[in-house]
Amino acid sequence: MSNHSIRIGVMAPSTCSYLANQEESVAVVLDPELHTDRGYGFLVQSGFRRSGNNIYRPYCNACTACHSLRVDTRGFVPSRSQKRHLSQLKRLSIEFKDQMDTDWFSLYERYISARHRHGSMYPANKQDFRSFVQSDWQTSKYLHLYEDEKLIAIAITDVLENGYSAIYSFFEPDHCWSLGSLCVLAQIEQARKHGIPWLYLGFQIDACSAMNYKQKFKPHQRYVAGSWIDGDQF
Repeated sequence: MSNHSIRIGVMAPSTCSYLANQEESVAVVLDPELHTDRGYGFLVQSGFRRSGNNIYRPYCNACTACHSLRVDTRGFVPSRSQKRHLSQLKRLSIEFKDQMDTDWFSLYERYISARHRHGSMYPANKQDFRSFVQSDWQTSKYLHLYEDEKLIAIAITDVLENGYSAIYSFFEPDHCWSLGSLCVLAQIEQARKHGIPWLYLGFQIDACSAMNYKQKFKPHQRYVAGSWIDGDQF
């Protein structure tokens, strides 16, 4: 499949969601034969990402700020703060499920209302959410975090041949712990447990403060100009 020619469609430029005074455009994969779990696994290794049934990556004329980032789960070395988070994680129950708990939407609704009230996902809508995170052809798992049997976080994770891809997470918005970071650490732990070498965290944009948490998980690599490069070079 490495010699496969990929047909793409390029979307018209629009206002960038992450960087001020920038426009964004994306390349969308058109080949139906690549819209499979195996095809997507190949494309993820080439810097692509999934939203619903669509596979895409940035295709901007004047900007190259977006880099796909993946964490080396086998070599992962936690920082001092991440060691503290891991201690917190040990106090929670973790379950990697094929479906979300039936009460997932109330947690999601609280999260969106508190954290993304001014974003495009507000107000929370079940069908919109499912269209965003689920796919007709991709196998996903749902990592659940429980505190004293209460659901406090869910991380949607695509299961690939050679990696996990973190699609989206939501959590109790008023919790005193950094549940977003705990979700990533729990995904790394699951990857190590199942012999999965990479956790793909989506796109890293250094100038976007909301994304800076991704580069704190080391060692990691970034996909730049067609190659995966050690993150320490940035």
